[in-house]
Amino acid sequence: MKMVKSLILAGLLAFAPAVAMSQDAFAQDNAAAAANATAPVADSAAAPAAAAPAEKVAAPARMRPTEGIGMPRPGEITLQEQFSPTGRQGRWIHDSLLLPIITVISLFVLGLMLYAMVRFRRAANPVPSKTSHNTVIEIIWTVVPVIILLVIAVPSISLIAEQYKPAPKNALTVKVTGYQWYWGYEYPDQGIPEFVSNMQTPEKALANGEPYLLSPDNRLVLPVGRPVKLIITGADVIHSFAVPSLWVKMDAVPGRLNEKSFTIEKPGVYYGQCSELCGARHGFMPIAIEALPPAQFDQWVRSQGGDPAGKGGAAATAAAAADSAAAPAKI
Repeated sequence: MKMVKSLILAGLLAFAPAVAMSQDAFAQDNAAAAANATAPVADSAAAPAAAAPAEKVAAPARMRPTEGIGMPRPGEITLQEQFSPTGRQGRWIHDSLLLPIITVISLFVLGLMLYAMVRFRRAANPVPSKTSHNTVIEIIWTVVPVIILLVIAVPSISLIAEQYKPAPKNALTVKVTGYQWYWGYEYPDQGIPEFVSNMQTPEKALANGEPYLLSPDNRLVLPVGRPVKLIITGADVIHSFAVPSLWVKMDAVPGRLNEKSFTIEKPGVYYGQCSELCGARHGFMPIAIEALPPAQFDQWVRSQGGDPAGKGGAAATAAAAADSAAAPAKI
């Protein structure tokens, strides 16, 4: 029995130093972890999230509208003047192709009616003609309309393809949401959260020199000469985002993301309205796009706390820096 106790005591004495050392190591590990958790980050480049946010700058002055640009004119009976490539193509088809064809056909049909009324009236033809078929005339009135439709179809199909062509990779992306009864705009790549756009009061519109019922308080600000991609949706009912002078019209459907791309050619303020009956205040959902030169647009983005380069620009810059660092030096 004494021998067993001696063996147990010897075993405990043999393991005691190892247990003590493991406890000391465990205490050291805990102390090191606590020190790492509380220690400040010395390298600011290794922790970009800790960097201070960019300082905001002043926004450009609110642009005043110019009569005849981006808005209807008094007594105007044709399409508004267009300031996008797609719009100019669409107006050319309307003014230079469709209207002449419509005019010629209308005058031709009117002439035939007047001729038939005079030439084949009862007084001049007491015995009516019994002609039932004329092969030449039937061929003409079949072939000529087909040719007319082909002439119209070629540029029309080209315009449709241009309207739905996907936006290029460098396009500015803006999410547009229709609400009852106002619009919301968000710049996801630039980091600008959604802001809403409501119609101004008559007094404010008059003070700003803007047309009442077309002037909202906050405008959709876009750059000139850069492709724009609008992601359009609705939050409650179907709306329609329409700016006639830019040839832009797309439904805002709840649960669906519709896309519309275009490029603005000239600085200015371009007005539009909701074009889908959406409720009691459907007529009070104006749209105003303020198109700025690239430098002023970048200034506006900074004034909203956003990054003009956007996610794509930052990624491209990082990739270019990595490539230049990895490339061997030229001798």
